[in-house]
Parts: sequence; structure tokens; C-alpha cells
Amino acid sequence: MKKIKAFFKSLYLKLFKIDDSPQKVALGFGLGVFLGIFPGTGPIAALFLSLLLRVNRPASLIGCLLTNTWISFVAFILAIKCGALLFGMHWQDIRNAPIKFIFPVAMGYVLIGLVFGFIAYLATLFLIKYFKGRKHADK
Repeated sequence: MKKIKAFFKSLYLKLFKIDDSPQKVALGFGLGVFLGIFPGTGPIAALFLSLLLRVNRPASLIGCLLTNTWISFVAFILAIKCGALLFGMHWQDIRNAPIKFIFPVAMGYVLIGLVFGFIAYLATLFLIKYFKGRKHADK
């Protein structure tokens, strides 16, 4: 339990203390989560796109690193199942047909990446505004 508490305290210190607008930090984090879900993308893509889109780079990097390796197996299963659902297929049909595999799985990754990225954006924006509002109320 102490390790989990230390992890979230470290995340708080790294993410919520960034000197940037809450929207840019939250967008950066959401972008990082979105990119972290995709196989083959990673910190370099997160930094490049955050620079290109003018969102917070450290938040993007943190979001990418949090999701990149930790949920890759779960993301793969979700991508197969979501891709199959999008294309009206059974997920085992995708698994058994390598030619049909790529496009539905890629679309599944896009779908779950968008969902998790959006949730991460909203949660981060809410938490930053909450903690900054609480901090100003305490003064």
C-alpha cells in the first residue's frame, strides 16, 4: 500500500505541479495515454506530437510511459474485440485470419486509444483544477 501511495504522490508532483495551463497539461497527458496504447509508438512519438500540437510535453511523456508497457496485453485483447465489434465479426475470426487481422485491430486500437485518452484528459483536467482550486482556497 505504501508503494501505491508513493507512486501517486510522485505522479502528483510530476504532473500536477507542471507550470502550464490545466488544459495544456491535460491535453498532453491525454495524448500520451492515447499514444501509449498503440504498439510501436512511444515516448518519441508523444514528444513529437505534443510539440507539434503545442500541448505540454512532460505530461504527454508521463501519460505515454504510464500506459505504454503496463497495459499492452490488455490493450491488445481490447483492440481485437473492439475491432471485431466495429466490423461485425467474431473476435476469434480475426485471430484466425492474418490478412483480416490488421485493419480491425488497428481500428480497435484507435477506438480504445481515443476512449482512454479522452478519459485521461477529463480526469487530469478535473484533478488539476480541483487541486489548484483547493490550494488557492487554503491561502
